[in-house]
Amino acid sequence: MKYMMFVCVDGEPDTDTADEPDIDVWVAENNAKGRRLQGHVLGPKSAATTVRVRNKQLLISDGPFAETKELIVGYDVIECADLDEAIEVARTHPMARGGRIEIRPFADFEQDNPL
Repeated sequence: MKYMMFVCVDGEPDTDTADEPDIDVWVAENNAKGRRLQGHVLGPKSAATTVRVRNKQLLISDGPFAETKELIVGYDVIECADLDEAIEVARTHPMARGGRIEIRPFADFEQDNPL
């Protein structure tokens, strides 16, 4: 099953003083195991553009739309046997300590939305 991992920063990082895991090691290990299919760091929030359409009017604003301390800074697409394995992959991601990881399965339109 494929999962999207949203890599986020927030205002409540881990207070553990142990060295943080190395992101290059995490990427290499998950690439080697065939679990990490794609991933990338995103540009700064100042480069974000939010696009909405309301009453046929195009509304464009600079920056992320959400007014929150959490901010998506990257993503990874992973393939795991089940949610438990995806949680383990996310648990070992370095940003799980410095921020948070949201895991969301990709929808299966054939199964979830039969025609």
